[in-house]
Amino acid sequence: MDYFKFILPFLLNYARYVLIAGIAFVIFYTLFRSTFRKSKIQKKEASRSEFRREMLFSLQTAFIMGGITLLIVYSPLKAYSQVYSNWDAYPTWWIPVSIIVALILHDSYFYWMHRLAHHPKLFRRIHLTHHKSTNPSPWTSYSFGLAEGVLESLIAPILLFTLPMHPMAIFVFTLLSLSINVYGHLGFEIAPKWFRSSFLFELLNTSVHHNLHHERFKGNYGLYFRFWDRLMGTENPMYVEKYDAIQQQRFPK
Repeated sequence: MDYFKFILPFLLNYARYVLIAGIAFVIFYTLFRSTFRKSKIQKKEASRSEFRREMLFSLQTAFIMGGITLLIVYSPLKAYSQVYSNWDAYPTWWIPVSIIVALILHDSYFYWMHRLAHHPKLFRRIHLTHHKSTNPSPWTSYSFGLAEGVLESLIAPILLFTLPMHPMAIFVFTLLSLSINVYGHLGFEIAPKWFRSSFLFELLNTSVHHNLHHERFKGNYGLYFRFWDRLMGTENPMYVEKYDAIQQQRFPK
């Protein structure tokens, strides 16, 4: 059964995507669709054909991610990775810290890669497939063309060759990354009412934030945080107004 270890990275990527995106889709688009009606960001509805297209491209991306994982784990490159399995190699507190650092590094990589992909000479070749989803759903999370799928997956070697991480930290990071990605493409705003008045609103992206990017094709390039967009002046000026309008709809006084 040695061959199974070569299949496992692909199975894990597929299972993670189908489970997290699938649960979100079932909750918001089938079982409790009417319950979350006031949380819908765009009132138009995506078609089944759009969902099928997103799922097919997402399966391609999950395959690419599995292949890059396989290359790192079962090749001489593994000797250069910073992954450690001995709990005593680093202090216990480093595990949660490494997850936070990984999120910050990923967000920075994503912002600049994403912004570059919007360059007029690159957009159609790299990023168009993802932007066919102008009204995103959970299935949009991994819906990339071949070239962008590779670019998205390169965060794995960047992190694993530069940042010491325990397998547990890697597992939590990948779950958080995909969950936040699904939330950004959810099509519904589910942030609690208190979030608007907390410091977290100034720091973190919301579903409205990324939804505006899909709707307008410009601005809001960050993945997890507002930091780069605010620093570089690329945040959509309509964002806060749009967010407040959705929350007013959800939580009328």
